[in-house]
This record gives sequence, structure tokens and C-alpha cells, in this order.
Amino acid sequence: MMTQIPGFRTAVAAAGLMGAAGVILAAAAAHTSGGAVLLSASSMLLFHALAAILAVLLADRQLAHPRLGFAAGCGFIAGATLFGADLTVLQFLGHRLFPMAAPSGGTLMILSWLLLAVAAVWPRPATRF
Repeated sequence: MMTQIPGFRTAVAAAGLMGAAGVILAAAAAHTSGGAVLLSASSMLLFHALAAILAVLLADRQLAHPRLGFAAGCGFIAGATLFGADLTVLQFLGHRLFPMAAPSGGTLMILSWLLLAVAAVWPRPATRF
């Protein structure tokens, strides 16, 4: 039943990788001088990995609008990855991934939370994908 949404398994796998990266960055922060930047990246990755899995699961079970819920989950993945990657590059390479990368990722995460809220109240479609 958990594969009704195309890309479901890919989204869950990406969220799993985000979770692993979050734990790795937390460990790196503990062993790196000035690791507060890595802690921010770690927490965003860990928190939004779970949010992505739950959004996709809610969409798959039609407890939220399927397409909107899945889009919110993908937004969590993209936004947290962009945010975390930018802070990680800043910590280890001393420059940004690209201008406005972290704020763009943060904005995408905020929009994804709002989209998930809309998905929760939007009427469910009569049929599945």
C-alpha cells in the first residue's frame, strides 16, 4: 500500500540519507572548532527528514491531499538539503554553496510547512493516483 504515490520510495530514501547526514554533522560539530554552524545544519536535516517521511506517509494514506502532501515532503527534502549543504560548505570550505542558498532552503522549508497545512484541509480526491 505504501507505494501508491510515484516517487514515494525515492522520497523516503532521500529522507533516510538526510537523517544519516544529520547525525554525521552532529558528530562533526562535536569535534570541530566553531561547530555551531554544523549543529544548525544537523538539526534542520534531522527534523525535516522526519517531516518529509510523515508528509509523504500522510499523502499516501490520503490523510492529507496526496499531491500536495507529497509536494510538501519533497519540499522538506529539497529545502533542508540546500540549507544543510550551504552551512556545511561554509564550515569546511569557507564560502557559500551559492548566494542565498541557505535562505532559499529555509524559505522552501517554510513554504513546505504551509503547503502541508493546506494539504491537511484540502478535500481529498475521489480516486487515488
